[in-house]
Amino acid sequence: MIKKLQASDFRKVFAILFVLFLGAFGEYKFQYLAKYARTNQGAVNSGSGETQLARIMNAVTPDQREDVDFGIFWEVWSILERDYIDPEKIESSKMVDGAISGMTASLEDPYTVYLSPKDNERSGQDLAGSFYGVGIELGYIDGFLAAVAPLDGSPAELAGVKAGDFIVRVKDEAKDLDEDSSKWSLNKAVDNIRGPIDTPVTLTLVRKEVDQPIEITINRGEIIVKSATLEFVDHAGKRVAHIKLSKFGERTNGEWDSIVNEILAQKDSLDGVVLDVRNNPGGFFDGAIDIASEFIEEGTVVSQKDRLLNQNFSARGQARLKDIQLEVLINRGSASASEIVAGAVRDRLGAKLIGENSFGKGTVQDRRSLSNGGGLHVTVAKWLLPAGSWIHETGIPADIEVEDNPETPEDEQLLRAIEEI
Repeated sequence: MIKKLQASDFRKVFAILFVLFLGAFGEYKFQYLAKYARTNQGAVNSGSGETQLARIMNAVTPDQREDVDFGIFWEVWSILERDYIDPEKIESSKMVDGAISGMTASLEDPYTVYLSPKDNERSGQDLAGSFYGVGIELGYIDGFLAAVAPLDGSPAELAGVKAGDFIVRVKDEAKDLDEDSSKWSLNKAVDNIRGPIDTPVTLTLVRKEVDQPIEITINRGEIIVKSATLEFVDHAGKRVAHIKLSKFGERTNGEWDSIVNEILAQKDSLDGVVLDVRNNPGGFFDGAIDIASEFIEEGTVVSQKDRLLNQNFSARGQARLKDIQLEVLINRGSASASEIVAGAVRDRLGAKLIGENSFGKGTVQDRRSLSNGGGLHVTVAKWLLPAGSWIHETGIPADIEVEDNPETPEDEQLLRAIEEI
């Protein structure tokens, strides 16, 4: 989680290519210029022309880092540039991104990560809850890229894309793209199908019940992904409000307010609330405190310990749902901010946690913007539940363990939660 932001997708494996610093010249040129910069360090720090040279070469080591020798970076770069079998793969920006990623990976903290400009943009879009695209949840079915589901009301749904359609080819004239998608990674598929608003992209689809491929051209639009939804469920003679909270993003508070108002309008007919944070990877730290404060009237929601300080964060909302019985659904995909909320209402209110053990992410990250458009998520603290436990890597155990059977149409975990109310 991030101090104002928490990292998202915590089960990713960070495969880092540790290739080294960018050089813009041939071997003899940059070796000569690096030597010139070292032997003329005083001039480099004082003269405008030499300062520009130092900026290009990154050859002047800061005083506090004089024990670090970057010569090996230039040495490896020159070998790759001169001898690597496929010179077309030597791309400057990727080399720099790889070097920085390797530096953060050396800390062996999966949550301290460098994001390239493209990845940083996508991360911001995910937290904002909106982006420009066609509105398809992408995935793989039998190893092939497919539309897992078109979002309700999206350009893809309106154009006729159906759940289960295989996406075998993508064409976008503006991007000079016309490719078979069979070897694409999911990230590449997302990048190629997303694009500016009101621009067309053509998908070639294979549908199981149709003999011939289907070609559909879709005009991209703004895709809004809700982070909070509400449904009223009747079961075992009870009526409950089922709140599905999928992340803590920029739109969450507004969506949450609408949900609370709807619940309060029907409060007299309800037996309780089931807060569902299954597969919620987290998001804004402040958002977790806000949501927990709707149930907890006062006192500590979460504590934070950084390198210098310990700080308690107290309930600060209106506690509009404090008088309604609450149960919480968690599973192995519940992480970070969702664990803060689940643990806080358990420790402070005695709410039962139903489902499976949570993921276990008890650290806080700051999101820093970088000059190249990239981003850095850096771990700055750890957080503790109100009872003092640090759940990092262990997670929060469910009070009532229930497995959801994917072979049945029923949601066994939700039904058990309702029975507990």
